[in-house]
Amino acid sequence: MNKLVFKPVSLAAGVAGGVIAGAVFKQVWKRIAGEDDTPNATDEERSWGEILAAAAIQGAIFALVKAAVDRGSAEGVKKISGTWPA
Repeated sequence: MNKLVFKPVSLAAGVAGGVIAGAVFKQVWKRIAGEDDTPNATDEERSWGEILAAAAIQGAIFALVKAAVDRGSAEGVKKISGTWPA
């Protein structure tokens, strides 16, 4: 039963987390680079260093948000059901 509750909660939280992570990355990039546009890997105007730095920052932000969302979802399910989802 716990898995049945956890899956939809986790899925919805993951989608919301992806949206939040994207918005956070845009703000972080704006502060770091002073630009509104985030680099695209195929943008001819951008250097390798800029592309790879942006990818590393974006990956770190998405991983952090995913871990926080997964952990929060699991704790929420535990509060509701009384057991940790497996």
